[in-house]
Amino acid sequence: MENLEIEGSHKNFFIPSVNFNAKTGICEITGESFLEDTVEFYRHLVDWLDNYIEDVKGPMALIIKLSYFNTSTSRSILDILNLLKDYEDDGGEVVVNWHFDENDVDMEEDIDDYIIDTGLDINKIPY
Repeated sequence: MENLEIEGSHKNFFIPSVNFNAKTGICEITGESFLEDTVEFYRHLVDWLDNYIEDVKGPMALIIKLSYFNTSTSRSILDILNLLKDYEDDGGEVVVNWHFDENDVDMEEDIDDYIIDTGLDINKIPY
């Protein structure tokens, strides 16, 4: 299985950097996410995670370091977290670490909402 690597960009839209490592199971999303076609962008991430879960079945760590994301990105993140929760419920080992600015109350509330909506443990890591 190949790694998934996407270089972030701040041109017309804000594209996050993505580094999903098939060998280690460490999956990182960093930067800002405000895209023209959010669904299409995140579909690649969900497809990669589906393949990892199906083929590798190893432990996974999702590390999120987004300083900003728009509403459509929020829905896509929810899809990813629900997928990880299903994997965890089926016996997979999942860790989610979400790094956020300690002064960003809205981001912390978003993370809390994801915890409630998915039932997934998310480690909130302020910086």
